Order: sequence, then structure tokens, then C-alpha cells
Amino acid sequence: MAKLTFSLDEETVAKLRKTAARLRKPQSMVVREAIARYAAEEDKLSDEERARLLKVIDRFMKLPPSGSHKDAEREIREIRRSRRIGWHPGAK
Repeated sequence: MAKLTFSLDEETVAKLRKTAARLRKPQSMVVREAIARYAAEEDKLSDEERARLLKVIDRFMKLPPSGSHKDAEREIREIRRSRRIGWHPGAK
């Protein structure tokens, strides 16, 4: 196990000590678990990011279709065909 040295403000240290005492776990374990939880959340969007992306999607949905109905039908047929045969490297 690696040993690290870093500084924390007094408020954070107090929270760490209180949490470790309440959970009856070593402070290092509380820190490891907190980092694991933080890392698990890393891929999730923040509220701001989610709102921005939803605005982009809303704008996109309001745009007129870029192709004809015939083009869409042809693309859907091709997708269905490719799903039936499966994907193989080099397959066309």
C-alpha cells in the first residue's frame, strides 16, 4: 500500500475524524471509500452539463429533416438487414 502526504483544511479534517469515528473505521479507509465513490460518479453529468445537452437536443429536434422519406426508409432497411446478418469485420 502506498503512503501519501497531503494537506487538508481543518474543516475537512474534522469531518473526516467525525465520519471515521461514527463508522468505526480508520480514517484512511474512509478516504479510500470516499475516493472510490467520487470516481464512480466521474462519468455522470452535472446538472449544468445535462441541461446544456438537453438544450442541444431540443434545438436539433426542431430542425427539419435533412433527407427525404425515401432516404430514411432505405437507411432503416439497411440497418435491419445488417442486424439480421450480424457484424463481421470487412462485411459490407
